[in-house]
Amino acid sequence: MEGEANGTLHPSCGASEPPYSEELLRSLDLPGRFLFATLTLMTLIAILVFIEEAVYIYRKIPSSKGSIIIWINAAAPVISTTSCIGMWVPRSTMFTDFTAGIFFAIIIHKFLMMMIKECGGQEMLLRRFENGRFTISTGPCCCCCLCLPRVPITRQTLFWLKLSTFQFAVFRPVLIFLSIVLWTNGNYVLYNVSPKGPALWISCFIGALTLFALWAVGIMFRKVRILLKCKNIIPKFALYQFIVILNQLQTTIINIFATQKIIPCAPPLSSTARGSYIAQQLLIMEMFLITVISRVVYRRKYHDLEPLECAAEEPEEKKQPPKIILNGAVVEDGLPKV
Repeated sequence: MEGEANGTLHPSCGASEPPYSEELLRSLDLPGRFLFATLTLMTLIAILVFIEEAVYIYRKIPSSKGSIIIWINAAAPVISTTSCIGMWVPRSTMFTDFTAGIFFAIIIHKFLMMMIKECGGQEMLLRRFENGRFTISTGPCCCCCLCLPRVPITRQTLFWLKLSTFQFAVFRPVLIFLSIVLWTNGNYVLYNVSPKGPALWISCFIGALTLFALWAVGIMFRKVRILLKCKNIIPKFALYQFIVILNQLQTTIINIFATQKIIPCAPPLSSTARGSYIAQQLLIMEMFLITVISRVVYRRKYHDLEPLECAAEEPEEKKQPPKIILNGAVVEDGLPKV
């Protein structure tokens, strides 16, 4: 930092590549090493918590629903693990970000499928909302378009909702593979936002696919949130939203600040490398908290939640035994009342 004040820059500040692991570790002081050890320990604890929760879900609920829930619970530990690897090996940041991005795309589709499964499956959902309609004026695409019509709930509309999330789970890995191919040829630079480079256009296309996928999940959640309230769908959706915001929006904002040199370089880290470094450390702490909270939210006796309505939410008058008038006497549960 003294070099910046004197008008000279450290060579690493203008470097196009992050430092090697050995160079980064040698530059750490005692607080920096303690932070590295603490964040690594948090990542290991998150992995252990997830493994214990996955075993519990595998034993307690059917495999069709349990596998989806395990996938969703794995989102935070996987992002924490990729961030930890990127923190220890700065030059692997592009690949760790790509891995987390692919997994995140799959999780969006899995969350939509989980909501359908929690309603009893597609057939039960269609019978339950036979005359219902989807409200498509919801975020993140059309939250301000209140004039949009409400769409009937049919097999076709369910197909389009599932296709909206499935296309993201398919096309994002394809675009990431294309990015790696271009990177090997020297055409793709991760933080190059020039219109002449492919990184900007690939990122914009991925952003559009992301919005459509999130829109489909938002439409479904808005319809089933009351029905699935007893199954903790609201806190589950909140955790899902936190993962979206922290993994996508927060990281994007930090990378933009780093690209514009708002985040200064700190040798041996350039501005862009330091931005990724900060984002990774934040994600490790945040995903650790989400992993612990997810264990509380998803740790339920799922066999008690199979009916569409919860017994606790049924009106009192529905729980009263039927009354029959027989020869002038009131009969409840087949016994005459005197």
